[in-house]
Amino acid sequence: MSSEQLQADQVPTKAVTAYKVRNMAFFYGTKKALDNISVDLPAKSVTAIIGPSGCGKSTFIKALNRIAEAETKVRIDGQIELFGQNIYDPKVNITRLRRRVGMVFQRPNPFPMTIYDNITYGPRVFGFKGNYDEIVETSLRRAALWNEVKDKVKTSALGLSGGQQQRLCIARSLAVNPDVLLMDEPCSALDPIATLRIEELIETLRDQFTIIIVTHNMQQAGRVSQNTLFFNTDESRIGQLVENGPTKEIFFSPKDKRTEDYISGRFG
Repeated sequence: MSSEQLQADQVPTKAVTAYKVRNMAFFYGTKKALDNISVDLPAKSVTAIIGPSGCGKSTFIKALNRIAEAETKVRIDGQIELFGQNIYDPKVNITRLRRRVGMVFQRPNPFPMTIYDNITYGPRVFGFKGNYDEIVETSLRRAALWNEVKDKVKTSALGLSGGQQQRLCIARSLAVNPDVLLMDEPCSALDPIATLRIEELIETLRDQFTIIIVTHNMQQAGRVSQNTLFFNTDESRIGQLVENGPTKEIFFSPKDKRTEDYISGRFG
């Protein structure tokens, strides 16, 4: 697949693998944060990323849509392919890439505007000429928020509860119809009821999108994901991928002692 095809948002029919990461090392300036990461991330399923603080989980998912470049000077060695295309190819349109790979952050970050304008922001940026009312309703329904806000979509998004704001941010990402949804600890700032709503939402979305979620909550990883990656640091405090596989195998029959120790609570 060429860079132009990536920019045209073409996804291979019946794609089994969304991302292929090969021998990836990630640097913030001259400081290496991740080393020797090689893994396939399956399409249209939920992959959980677990591991202790500081092991590079958030750095890894930021590398998947190149958002880290907007924060500071970074460098990557190796290769990351999205549906067969190297996303670090100089010809890749980063704006289009980030449309295809949405991201939901740890704390809800709705724009200081109406619910309606939050949802339509992305489509407007990309020049959508169709029915915006339909996009708003469809996106909010996908995020299980429509019934709660349908009578107040023209009011400020900042008036929503924390859990509603997080679902709004998910709806905002879905409004541009991404292929992948990255979620960096999306429930860490929410109460148990709001967390349950987000988990139920992930369950409904997993057959439509590739979802990759960073979480410190082992129970959450077990509930929502089909696949799990365990990251840890080596002696030099550089993040590395220790083990990956189906969630049930990682949790109940891990191959690496470090994985077993982390999941059982011996460290982390």
